[in-house]
Amino acid sequence: MIKLNTDAATLGNPGPAGVGILIVANGEQDQTHLSLPEMSNHEAEFAAAIAGFKRLQNLELQGFVSFASDSKLVIQSLDKHYAKHYQAQVDELFDLIDSFEQVIWQWVPERENRGAHMLAQQGLHAAH
Repeated sequence: MIKLNTDAATLGNPGPAGVGILIVANGEQDQTHLSLPEMSNHEAEFAAAIAGFKRLQNLELQGFVSFASDSKLVIQSLDKHYAKHYQAQVDELFDLIDSFEQVIWQWVPERENRGAHMLAQQGLHAAH
């Protein structure tokens, strides 16, 4: 099983953003942080999820993926296959998800997403 956790951080809303991606697969961790241009916190959370699945593809990881985020909007949008203002991001996420054998997603509280959160903070601080 592959574990994927993502998080985003913004300085202001909207503001400069950073995303964190924490992957655990085959007993190893892959940690990534990225800086993003100014965007809303919701846009940044979707960007983090999309970047996380793209990172899995770049690492050529396949199989069963357990995806966790502390963004209720992202997880609820995946549950419904719909997000009023973010449908393009939802569609892109499902295009990525479809490239994996099986993906489950779940919302986690912030305290259970600390690794991805710290990486998102690193991405944010690198942005400015």
